[in-house]
Amino acid sequence: MPTRGTTLALGVLRRLPLHALSRAAGRVASWRLPGPLQRAGIRLFGAAVGVDFSEARDPITAFPSLQDFFTRALREGARPIDPAPEAFVAPCDGAWGASGFVREGALLQVKGQPYSLGALLGNDAEAARYEGGAFATFYLSPRDYHRFHMPCAARLLAAIHLPGSLWPVNRIGVEGVPGLFAENERICATFEIRPDAHVTIAAVGATLVGKVRVVFDDLCTGVGSEPRPRSYSDRSLLFAKGEEWGRFEFGSTLVMVSTPGALRLDARPSGTPLRLGTRIGSLASTTG
Repeated sequence: MPTRGTTLALGVLRRLPLHALSRAAGRVASWRLPGPLQRAGIRLFGAAVGVDFSEARDPITAFPSLQDFFTRALREGARPIDPAPEAFVAPCDGAWGASGFVREGALLQVKGQPYSLGALLGNDAEAARYEGGAFATFYLSPRDYHRFHMPCAARLLAAIHLPGSLWPVNRIGVEGVPGLFAENERICATFEIRPDAHVTIAAVGATLVGKVRVVFDDLCTGVGSEPRPRSYSDRSLLFAKGEEWGRFEFGSTLVMVSTPGALRLDARPSGTPLRLGTRIGSLASTTG
């Protein structure tokens, strides 16, 4: 049950124009300020949230806006990708959230709060294929690297942009908004690991997240009010393990779900730090 403080905070948020505020935050973050002022702003932001500047590929002088710094690339070798063929790796930096198995068409938002996988994917028939499969939720914070990558080698089959709300994905939203991840705007991408094994990853937007973008299409959040599906089954869009496929223009959440038998996930306690490229499970095809 949400606390009294959470309930009060949600009451305030319900009265705010969250989409407009998020668009405004994106515009402000994209402002190009005079060089010295821009560099000072980036340093101040980074120090406030705990960014490790040594991991950035480019110097602060290379970023024309705070938004460009949000979506910075990492230097070569900053995130080694586990090379073992069977390794299923973390797709992002951040923290571990709820995880487990899809039961009766539902995932867990937090302990005791299930929500519909069909609602998350925007397709009940598609969700049925994942019954009994593993799922995990990963949270990104403002200090984290904001790009997300492939947890294993796979072929892109489909993607869909699903418009929705922009509730915060902090404790207030997670504990107080039922079905939060299925309520918020998101992009869901489905990948084929092998013909009988698929994984779908939902990149979920949130309050003040300017955009969610993918590298393989012009799909992004904040555009349009109707679902926008894409099919790539007639194309060979192959991604290597560790290859980038999208980014958040600030920070938010990934929800990953796999078909039953596709992989064995090594679940961590909620809040455990997560580093892109570290092993979080094993592909079933090589685990025996």
